[in-house]
This record gives sequence, C-alpha cells and structure tokens, in this order.
Amino acid sequence: MTYFLGMEVIQTDHAIFISYQTFAFKILNKFCMSNCKIVSTPVAEGKKLTNNENHERVDEKEYRSLVGCLLYLTTTRPDIMFTVSFLSRFMHCCNVVHFKVAKRVLRYVKGTLDYGVKFENAKELKLIRYSNCDWAGSMDDMKSTSGYFFTLGSGVFC
Repeated sequence: MTYFLGMEVIQTDHAIFISYQTFAFKILNKFCMSNCKIVSTPVAEGKKLTNNENHERVDEKEYRSLVGCLLYLTTTRPDIMFTVSFLSRFMHCCNVVHFKVAKRVLRYVKGTLDYGVKFENAKELKLIRYSNCDWAGSMDDMKSTSGYFFTLGSGVFC
C-alpha cells in the first residue's frame, strides 16, 4: 500500500510512515503560500487571540476553508494540532489577526513538509502520556486550555 485516503504510506520491514505531503502542497497552492518564507514554529510564543479584537473582519468562508484543511492535515501532523484547534475557536468571529496566525501555520507546514507519523516495531510497548495546560489563558472568558496525547511504542494514538 502506498496511498490510503490521500495519505502517503511508506512501509518497511521495521516501520510504517504516514504523511499528507501531497495534500500539504495542495493547501499551500490553494492559499497562494507555495513561495512563502518558512518559520520554525506554528505560532509565535506568547501569542494570545481574542474574540473582541477590533480588527478588520475577513471572509469567513475562506478562513473556515483554511482551518478545515489544516484540521484534516492534523491526522498525520500532531505538531500543529494545538494551534489549529485554537484557531477553530474563532470560526464565527475571524479577523485579520486570526487569518495571519492561520497563515503562519502554513508557513510552518511549508518548512516541515516531510513530517508525518512513524510507527516502528518496538521491543517493549510502553504507554506514555503527556499533558499541559495554561491557567486562565483565555482573554475572553478566563478559562484554561489543556491538552494531552498518548503514545504506545513509537506511535501517537490520542
């Protein structure tokens, strides 16, 4: 198997690697970002977004399309999951600032096109959980944001 539901699949005797590299190229072309400069992180450190910013509104249809494409890409890119999930909170009130942050994710994806998920044969299956949260980090309602993921062997599954 080399493709499954648009996913590229590379199989060896010891590992399986899945990615959406072709889909990532399509997203970059769709949003005119194929020649953009790359960045090393999907979001700038300390960047806070809010519903109440008094900035120029953007086309909600285009913003939703971009965030939707990025959400689909997260299937094989857990490194952008937090930022894309965070951006999805602003589907109903998107503005220029939100759109710029979403385009920054595209700039990060451009520099990391070869990223994906690799599942390797493991001698020992060890379950590991990572979690993190901020305390009252939302500028709109002072709610906290938390996240977690689990690995089993070499693969992220949750």
